[in-house]
Amino acid sequence: MNKPINIPVQQVDPNDSRGLDGDGSLQVHLDPDVQIDKAKVFAIYGKGGIGKSTTSSNLSVAFSKLGKRVIQIGCDPKHDSTFTLTKALMPTVIDVLESVEFHSEELTPDDYMYEGYNGVMCVEAGGPPAGTGCGGYVVGQTVKLLKQHHLLDDADVVIFDVLGDVVCGGFASPLQHAERALVVTANDFDSIFAMNRIAAAIKAKSKNYPVRLGGVIANRSSGTDEIDRFNDAVGLKRLAHFPDLDVIRRSRLKKSTLFEMDDTPELLAVQEEYIKLATALWDGTDALDAEPMKDRDLFDFLGFD
Repeated sequence: MNKPINIPVQQVDPNDSRGLDGDGSLQVHLDPDVQIDKAKVFAIYGKGGIGKSTTSSNLSVAFSKLGKRVIQIGCDPKHDSTFTLTKALMPTVIDVLESVEFHSEELTPDDYMYEGYNGVMCVEAGGPPAGTGCGGYVVGQTVKLLKQHHLLDDADVVIFDVLGDVVCGGFASPLQHAERALVVTANDFDSIFAMNRIAAAIKAKSKNYPVRLGGVIANRSSGTDEIDRFNDAVGLKRLAHFPDLDVIRRSRLKKSTLFEMDDTPELLAVQEEYIKLATALWDGTDALDAEPMKDRDLFDFLGFD
């Protein structure tokens, strides 16, 4: 029987307005001294199963193809964010910390960081067992380890691939490090509903942190009409579109990024779209001041007669 992990979580004092992201919020408060100073930091959010890990991994490779030094951090307990890069499920930060009874000084970078395809450095933060702790603590400890071992000193880009559409204090914690948050969505009701909620969470975080909405990545969709209509209504912008191609599905089964698959015209077009997206993000995207809809308004907006 697994023994519960007792991990401390520092929370914001509700009487301290400095740490509150919105009315009634109670957020995990990260150590203000643990910051990512030099790299450009992106946090990837979206509905569960929408393809965030595929998007994050291929975007990491695209940045590496531009000559950037990239670290991808998976923030999901199932720790599968980086397996197409490393060809394996890596041990998580929380696993290796537990193995040394949370004495982080006993760890080396080789214990939790692995080099993936084209030099992308891969970390799986993982998460505490269900019901025993907070994902925000794990994200904070991961960044702290990277900083202690000076692994962020030479990084140009850090990408957080974040669990599902959870926007609680714990899994919103990457927003406390990110410069831009990107939302992956499909052209359907559930995906856009999740995107609206995520946009609201990012807007709340932007009150106290530098993070801003950078835009929307359309994924697994032949069309983008509903995404574009929603974006126009709330002030978002589509940055890229990746259609629902079988080669993308097969790349996951082959434990490969799209940049390792046999070339076809459609695959080359997708690779080019990733390079274009990485270039745009590196050059800098506008901070979007979106106004998310209320749930009922969104239901009516996306509904049909």
